[in-house]
Amino acid sequence: MSFINETLKKSNESNHLPLPQNNQGDEQEKCRELSRKYIVNRLNYINFNDGSITVNLKHVKYENILSLQVKPQPCLDDYLDCVWGETESLTQKLKSYKYQNIMIPDKQKLILAEAELKSISETGLRFRLPDVCHEISSRRAKRHYCDGIHAQLIQNGTCFHGSLVDFSAVSFRIEVSRTPPQTFLWINPESPVTVIIKKGEEILYTGECEILRQNCGQHTRTYVIRPPQIQIRRFKPKEYRSTRHKLVPSPNIIFTDPFSKNPVNLKIVDLSGSGFSVEDDEINSVLLPGKIIPELSINFANILNIICRAQVVYKNIHSSACGKSKVRCGLAILDMNLQDHVKLLSILYQADNRNSYICNKIDLDDLWEFFFETGFVYPKKYSYIQVNKEKFRETYERLYTQNPNIARHFVFQDKGIIYAHMAMFRFFENTWLIQHHAARKNNSNRAGLVVLDQLSRSINDSHSLFSAHMNFVSCFYRPENKFPNRVFSGFAKFLGKPKGCSIDDLAYFHFERSSCQWDSSGPWSLEKARLEDLYELENFYEYTSGGLMLHAQDLEPGMIGQDTLSKEYQSLGFKKEKQLLALKKEGSLKAVILINVSDIGLNMSELTNSVTVFVLDQENIPKETLYLTLSLISVKYEGNRMSVMIYPRSYADKKAIIYEKIYTYFVLNLQYLDSWFSFSDKLLRHNQ
Repeated sequence: MSFINETLKKSNESNHLPLPQNNQGDEQEKCRELSRKYIVNRLNYINFNDGSITVNLKHVKYENILSLQVKPQPCLDDYLDCVWGETESLTQKLKSYKYQNIMIPDKQKLILAEAELKSISETGLRFRLPDVCHEISSRRAKRHYCDGIHAQLIQNGTCFHGSLVDFSAVSFRIEVSRTPPQTFLWINPESPVTVIIKKGEEILYTGECEILRQNCGQHTRTYVIRPPQIQIRRFKPKEYRSTRHKLVPSPNIIFTDPFSKNPVNLKIVDLSGSGFSVEDDEINSVLLPGKIIPELSINFANILNIICRAQVVYKNIHSSACGKSKVRCGLAILDMNLQDHVKLLSILYQADNRNSYICNKIDLDDLWEFFFETGFVYPKKYSYIQVNKEKFRETYERLYTQNPNIARHFVFQDKGIIYAHMAMFRFFENTWLIQHHAARKNNSNRAGLVVLDQLSRSINDSHSLFSAHMNFVSCFYRPENKFPNRVFSGFAKFLGKPKGCSIDDLAYFHFERSSCQWDSSGPWSLEKARLEDLYELENFYEYTSGGLMLHAQDLEPGMIGQDTLSKEYQSLGFKKEKQLLALKKEGSLKAVILINVSDIGLNMSELTNSVTVFVLDQENIPKETLYLTLSLISVKYEGNRMSVMIYPRSYADKKAIIYEKIYTYFVLNLQYLDSWFSFSDKLLRHNQ
């Protein structure tokens, strides 16, 4: 047996095959016999791929084994001709060594052939194949060889650079060099090391690992490294995880392994909007916890391909029904094109509830009829809409048929009838605005709660994706409306943390444009807001509220000048302009004014096509000065009316400014999603 082990060891170094394990605590699978016909077909396949087999030679005096590569020629019967794969020092080797056997690679296994040597020379060899050969397989993990992958070994502030030589499902082999005054004695093999693996500038793996063994190289040294953990924590642990689905038929993942550049195709076991798990043979697996797959395709029956960036987050080993070891690996989706993500969520939500739809094609006449029948478009609101109804129609046509990255809608629909609807769109850099929540009354399916839950699940599945730009979700609602007040105000009270969830009241009215004349020589000035103005606004808001409104609306000082979203709107054919002004008296800041200009109808109450005035000095801004300021700004808007919101509401009350309604602005920090689901679960149970 020691002879076979030594033979296989030499063969592995040349053929990149797994080593079988010896009898001292390791195991080998039982050999099985293979016919000559099978061997001939295997040899012809190797020839077709311009591959090699191994010839084992034994030293005539010292008995050590030498393994050399030879290329098999087309084989028709029981005779096999081979040519040498290497010729260096071949004459001397043939004098000192005698033939033993040949080793033929067969996927993860080796075929040991005791072929009869008929002739050998410096040009090649000729064998007569035996009637029967034996298959020898290893239970160790297959090593995958790498090229062009950079590796760093870091310990106690010292970094050694090198390359990834090969890897398996359980370990890496890394070759690093030292740069004076470095010495390999600086690496303590009994302490953990941090390994960083990169391709170009892209990091593919980083983690704390254990050194298993090393050679004695003086300028370069090879280390075998084992990642100690079976899982990593890529994201903050969540109590309410994305729902996993076992689909029939189940999709596959297809990718090129970033380390070895070999193709990988695995069946998905279960799938959610934020990740999935796959199963693989233990000895074949290329998936290590922490490994990043830059480009991976989720393939649905060769009909739909969804591309994403993913990372392995856990690996579990278990035995299959036939007794073979399998690994179950979980992968988290790191990023994905938003339209592809919507397609994925659409499939998953339909699997969960056949009447739940996300971003589906809607007959716009049915949608408008639904809005009117549910009272969502009430008479006073319609009196404003009807003046611009064609523009409203045009905006909704683009939102609901083009499915742009900036918007999503959720519908509960049965037999073509819309029972509930909810929508959200990205209106600030990292904030999505929830709106248009409506449901038919007396519906036994509780459709209004279903679409709210659907939207919540979508947020849970999406917010960790960079492309979603989703740090906060927000909405405006009137406090006298029972349902949103119960849900949104109720949650803010339930959480009790303004930095987790906040609500702020704003006075809302329409300002009628009038002629005015600004005295530029007077004490009042209206100018572009500066960084110091936003710092003062931040101090004021922290004192009066302590909530999230400034963060959600990009009004914190660190966001000044950041407005990439406007360019995305323009690329999609939508309008979005933003401007920040400072109202000052004799150089002293009195108010900050946020001007948002967008398409008419993006929000039915024009809350996204409006002016928000943050009044820092409630005592010293006369109502007339405010109106004069609004008159100057109103030229930026179409028509003669401009939507205005004032914060804090108390200023409007003090100055007897007539406003039409109060809007409460709700903001949820998505780091507190678990608390939101805990609250909404109680709400759903209460309504059952």
